[in-house]
Amino acid sequence: MKEYITNSYEETVALGENFARALPKGAVIAFLGGLGMGKTAFTTGIAKGLAIDMDVSSPTFAICNTYIGQENTLYHFDMYRIDGWDDLYSTGFFDFVDTDAYIAVEWSENIFGALPDNSYMVEISKLDDNTRCFKIYKKSEVCE
Repeated sequence: MKEYITNSYEETVALGENFARALPKGAVIAFLGGLGMGKTAFTTGIAKGLAIDMDVSSPTFAICNTYIGQENTLYHFDMYRIDGWDDLYSTGFFDFVDTDAYIAVEWSENIFGALPDNSYMVEISKLDDNTRCFKIYKKSEVCE
């Protein structure tokens, strides 16, 4: 497990950008953390790190936002309202797993059992109004 501290939105975006540069094709990034923790800011950085030049926004109402760059695609899911396997199948999530597209999943605790074992878990906690702690590890490390 690696731990990082950010003190601003800009630092959170930069952390996501640096993190994305080391990701293998088709990586699943699963966020754990409540409202206002920085999940969308981190995803903005992921998109930048994947050379995707698009505005990133929370997929709360769309359930999935798609960001397409010249070489990479990022699917950004919000699983907040997902309650069970039928709901999960209706999102199209399984259509994108095992492709070369990247997947970022907010509220991943709602679908933890469906996440691939090689998913990157990004656990975010709020230390104060501007400071966040990011703990990054593989799902397989939790399940061992």
